[in-house]
Amino acid sequence: QVQVVENGGDSVQAGGSLRLSCTASGFFFSVKSMGWFRQSPGKEREAMLCIKPDGSVASYADSVKGRFTISRDNSKNTLYLQMNRLKPDDTAIYYCAVDQSSWGRCPITNAYWGQGTQVTVSS
Repeated sequence: QVQVVENGGDSVQAGGSLRLSCTASGFFFSVKSMGWFRQSPGKEREAMLCIKPDGSVASYADSVKGRFTISRDNSKNTLYLQMNRLKPDDTAIYYCAVDQSSWGRCPITNAYWGQGTQVTVSS
């Protein structure tokens, strides 16, 4: 059974840092591209970063470049998002995405989704 679970969301002051994790099971994790998306109230879900099985990364959101870093540990079936220098505009629900295909490509267009984890950044 496919299961995708995000953890690490919290309330933090502007300028702070958070590290999100996503643990996935029920499929061959090591052959899947993985990604982080986020969605703020009234806005569409936004792709931020995608990481391929070999660790190579694609970036999509200019607003997080240089501040957010995606990584994965295939031995632990875990995806990470390190978020630094957080801003109030980063407030959103953050979602982990697992590519439904085994192509090992980015971007992810059809995904298994986690439930999301809330990140709130106060000014």
